[in-house]
Amino acid sequence: MAPVCYTEDWRRTAPDLVVYLPARPGGPDADNEHLIINVMPRSGELLATWTTGTYEAAPDSRTVFSHSPDLGQSWSPPRVLPGTGEVPMLGGRWGVHLVSPQGRVYFFFNKCTGVWSFSHSTAGVLCCVYSDDEGHTWQEGGQLPVRRRPRYDHPDPQVPSEWIIWQPALRDARGRWIVGLTRWSSLERFPRPASGQVVYDARCELLRFDNLDDNPHPRDLQLTWLPEEDAIGVPVPVEPERSQGYAMAEEPAIVLLPDGRLFMVMRTRTGQLWYTVSADHGHSWRPPEVLCQHEGGPPLLHPKSPSPLYRLEDGRFLLFFHNHDGTGYGAHGPHDMNARRPVFMALGEFRPGSHQPIWFGEPRLLFDSHGVALGPGNGTVEGGRTWLALYGCITEYQGKRIFWYPDRKHFLLGRYLPDELLETMRPSSR
Repeated sequence: MAPVCYTEDWRRTAPDLVVYLPARPGGPDADNEHLIINVMPRSGELLATWTTGTYEAAPDSRTVFSHSPDLGQSWSPPRVLPGTGEVPMLGGRWGVHLVSPQGRVYFFFNKCTGVWSFSHSTAGVLCCVYSDDEGHTWQEGGQLPVRRRPRYDHPDPQVPSEWIIWQPALRDARGRWIVGLTRWSSLERFPRPASGQVVYDARCELLRFDNLDDNPHPRDLQLTWLPEEDAIGVPVPVEPERSQGYAMAEEPAIVLLPDGRLFMVMRTRTGQLWYTVSADHGHSWRPPEVLCQHEGGPPLLHPKSPSPLYRLEDGRFLLFFHNHDGTGYGAHGPHDMNARRPVFMALGEFRPGSHQPIWFGEPRLLFDSHGVALGPGNGTVEGGRTWLALYGCITEYQGKRIFWYPDRKHFLLGRYLPDELLETMRPSSR
């Protein structure tokens, strides 16, 4: 039975499972997103963490956690993760948890210090809490260093870098845990356009945890920030007098290819998905290119919205995107937040020897909000959102493949993706 909710509209996307439903529309838990779920190695429980607040990036934003003993059929009441729910604006958000082979759970998150250039919700230090009982109780792990990039960061070293981690971690070809992150440039380096365009310089990077499998205390973790040279960006025109240098590539979705290379998809402002490939474990990357359905095929269209890509246990890939350039479904361009719907998915297969190493089948509509706005607005308690920004994840366990997602950054839900569905989506063998 689903939890009590003020509306039945959570059923709109036809979910099979419910992680969390707000009890009222404008409460302190009206915004729910950045959902990360992992299977705990000893008990088989699911551990979920997510960012919640009155509205997106509200001063009361914090991280909560919950457990499910029955593969998502029921969930414990969420509790605030220690160290993330402190005084206004100084909470912890946009986190990810990783599990060592010994069962220690590390949760890494962005924590505001009270100083920022771009936004209090992205400027912060990298903090960690950890658990030795599969996330039921937590201990303080301290603060870890964030690599500064002089070209992009504020010239004052007391102003933290602007960054978030947004997707679950994966292992590289040598078994090391890595996560993708977005780094925004300080407004001191790339000022807002005089025209009022909503354009911020943004790049993609990676963070590797070199010795996490050794079960160290967080203070003894060894971190590697990648790429070694410049961050990964896609050029974006701003204004004629200062169009040089601006880039926008955000929220990298990274998978490991069967040949050991890393493959990254990123959101841009171009109305298309872009991708790049690394043959040296993320230290360097090919120049980004438009992602196509297959080599020589049509581009995969997508507005400025997250587009997660997952490698499944059987070696295939699932891409989630909106399948239009930002002008579909009544939206007005790639940057229009209302362009973040509906949700399509495409099944991908590895094509060795091809320049674009993953080819995708025909996109299939998964669900839509049908333009119905619910929850808080973007930065306000009121207003609601129609969009389906996919800050979620996939779990595969006990024969079940589940896509976990936030519906309008309000409801947290799950959908089964059975084999028989995927078999109807296979890419062409061309």
